[in-house]
Amino acid sequence: MREDDPSPHVRLAADGTAKVSRGGHANSIIAFAVVLTLLYLGRDILIPLALALMLSLLLAPLVRAVRRMGLTQGPSVLIAVLALALAMAAIAVVLGTQVLRMAASLPQYQQTIQRKLQNLDEMTVGRLGTLTNEASRLIERHSAEPTNLSPPPYEHSYLSSAPTPVAVELRQPRADPFQIISRVLSTLWGPIETTGIVLVVLVFVLLEHESLRDRVIRIAGGANLRMTTVALNDAGERLSRFFVSQFAVNLGVGVVIGVGLRLLGLPHATLWAALTAVLRFVPYVGVWIAALFSVALAFAVVPGWSLALYTLALFIIVEIIAGQLVEPQLFGHTTGLSPLSVVVAAVFWSSLWGPVGLVLSTPLTLCLLVGGRYIRALRFLDLLLGNAPALTLPQRFYQRALSSDSHEVLAIARAYLKRNSLAAYCDGVLIPAMHLSRLDRELGVISDEQLRLIRNVIVTVFSDLGGNKRLNLRQRGRGSVLANLAPGERLRQERERLTGKWQGPVVVPPGSVMVCLGLGSSADDLTAELLVRVLRDQHLDARHFSVEDADKGPPPGATPGAVAIVFLVSAYPGAEREHSAAVAEGVRLRLPGAFLVNVFLPGVSMQLEAAAQGDGADLTVTSFSEALQICLEQQRDRQATAQLAS
Repeated sequence: MREDDPSPHVRLAADGTAKVSRGGHANSIIAFAVVLTLLYLGRDILIPLALALMLSLLLAPLVRAVRRMGLTQGPSVLIAVLALALAMAAIAVVLGTQVLRMAASLPQYQQTIQRKLQNLDEMTVGRLGTLTNEASRLIERHSAEPTNLSPPPYEHSYLSSAPTPVAVELRQPRADPFQIISRVLSTLWGPIETTGIVLVVLVFVLLEHESLRDRVIRIAGGANLRMTTVALNDAGERLSRFFVSQFAVNLGVGVVIGVGLRLLGLPHATLWAALTAVLRFVPYVGVWIAALFSVALAFAVVPGWSLALYTLALFIIVEIIAGQLVEPQLFGHTTGLSPLSVVVAAVFWSSLWGPVGLVLSTPLTLCLLVGGRYIRALRFLDLLLGNAPALTLPQRFYQRALSSDSHEVLAIARAYLKRNSLAAYCDGVLIPAMHLSRLDRELGVISDEQLRLIRNVIVTVFSDLGGNKRLNLRQRGRGSVLANLAPGERLRQERERLTGKWQGPVVVPPGSVMVCLGLGSSADDLTAELLVRVLRDQHLDARHFSVEDADKGPPPGATPGAVAIVFLVSAYPGAEREHSAAVAEGVRLRLPGAFLVNVFLPGVSMQLEAAAQGDGADLTVTSFSEALQICLEQQRDRQATAQLAS
């Protein structure tokens, strides 16, 4: 099947749109349910395999380092795995000792906690507690039976003749040493068994690394070696970089937390440091779970509150430094996953595989993300899990404008303009969004009313960006007749209310005015007004007139030669451009010294058509940025000429 062919469950309708059959939906749901069932029922097998694969990514740099010393693959793998096993055993012994010591100290902590809770109760709800106790004593006193009532004679005789109860104490027999050993082994056998399986699988995964990669390439895409190799390399590099970097950061955070807690005097600092390093693999909340346990212990060990506050401050400072300074330098600000997908993945994998799934949730989800980038059937995963925007900026503008959400469009525009110019915003966002609306209108998928909403959003956004928000509100409040005008005419008359009929003074320095003319359509008129605002944003004297206004000539008393450049603006390729030569000829008769430039925006194809060159103009450009550059160059030349003349 070719790459551009539709999938077996996708059919093209008569209008060219893709339609997914019901059978395709049913098969996808069944396949998803089967995968979930296999992941849940096979967790006893899949969890050791997943742990071994993740540890292989962690040990791969160590194996390569040992091989550089001259050893072969087998001894290098054994040395790396043996070092891992010894490290895990040492950590287990240390942590086990810390847990036993903390368990022995719990009775001492209990007394401190009781005193603190009592003090806290007195400081907050002590008075309420006193009233409650008094009320309880009153209720008990009134509900108690009188003590002077004697039992009936027959009951007294029965009780006096009853035998005295004998206290019985149940004691379990002392455990045999072999029984103690068997209980301990039965408790530890599960983790030991899982650890042994993981280490054995890890050895063979590292030994057969190259062979496994070849087999995966053969199974996944033997007919397309290039694509499969790129996918595997991307997955391996991304996961290895993330896992090694995350392990290094977590280990460093654990060490810093351990040293800090020991300096603060918190008991069992090594235990809390290890807990912090492990739980930090859980995104967003793991480190704060460790902080909660540490602060709770600090609350219990000393009578005062300072140790708990210092412990919490230590976690906050270390996490800010690690999360905001260290991690971005090591592996960037993100792993490629959206924050929501990281949280959902943690819930999903923990519900399937428990605590191990919680720790492995981010690496496993990264595997799915990479698969979604290179496997066509899984591309929806890249869209759902990735942090890349689901819609382009023109699509977002178009979607929000269809919903008449001018506030969101304005917020996106302001965020974009913090890093880019207004000309770049029009070229990269607004004009492509207008082209999308025109294409949908030609296909009949949007109505005239929706097209009107889109243009109203454009008017609202540019009015607010230009600082005319209050004027807009007053006009809408009075039911202004501007609401019935075309968008370009509305924006133009808004400016004329502030600058006058001629949009500025008529007596100006020669060659300082740029005139923008729309070629005839409503979209051309709107685009010409937008170009004026782009030029004015760069402090250029740009003015918007219609073709009929240009035929009337310059205003009375205007400075001869004031107009330096005339832009003939066309929003879309169409019939208006066929008459551009006649318009240009008329402009030359009225303004013989002006430089004529066609601003022919390319439309959806984003290519300059041959017919778009136009006759009669001195130059043709296809973007606002090019038009702005012409004006800036002309202004520099005029200033240089003035300096030479002076």
